Amino acid sequence: MELIDLRRNDGTLTGEVKERSLVHRDGDLHGTSHVWLVRYRPSKGSADVLLQKRSADKDSFPGYYDISSAGHIPSGQDFLESAVRELEEELGVKAEPEELHFLFTHIGYHEQEFYGSLFKNHEYSRVYLYECNLREDGFQLQKSEVESVRWIDYRECLDGIRNDTLKHCVFPDEFEKLAESIEAYFQETGRPLASAATAETWAEDAQGELEEWIEEQGIYIRQ
Repeated sequence: MELIDLRRNDGTLTGEVKERSLVHRDGDLHGTSHVWLVRYRPSKGSADVLLQKRSADKDSFPGYYDISSAGHIPSGQDFLESAVRELEEELGVKAEPEELHFLFTHIGYHEQEFYGSLFKNHEYSRVYLYECNLREDGFQLQKSEVESVRWIDYRECLDGIRNDTLKHCVFPDEFEKLAESIEAYFQETGRPLASAATAETWAEDAQGELEEWIEEQGIYIRQ
């Protein structure tokens, strides 16, 4: 049985504790930690975020793309402690608490029916950023929770969320704020990201150079 502390809009505890399934039945505000993994892409002047694809056996949003690592705050625990634990359990990433950069808090609400029952998700979240350069096959996934992971350019992810072309369960306003935070983080660490227009031009130039090289080598690409 997973017990969760209920919270007020400012994140403080109400003193009431409920079982996880009842929290989502009733739509109670509860705490969660959200950890977004990012990696710098100097060749593109951009950054990627890691999405996890939720297991097909999950009781909510099965097979949807989600936050890199996230989880409920068990009763009696704090946000950072939970964030570090979930990161290791879900992705096999061992991080020190000071390596997680706190970004902002977020309150979100969404309800949707799964398996004939209405699932109400009302979260008070603390959102963290963690820089990581592991390849997708370098993560040790908790298969009961995570089917796979995918690095994606943060702007491409933002477009997919805005245009609803990405099957996801991320709060759109959280990712909008995350995109701004990613740009600020790399600016502050001396690695400013290129503008969207510049990044797109670099990608077009790289594609052009690849096509020229293929032509020079006399390589035939089967269409």
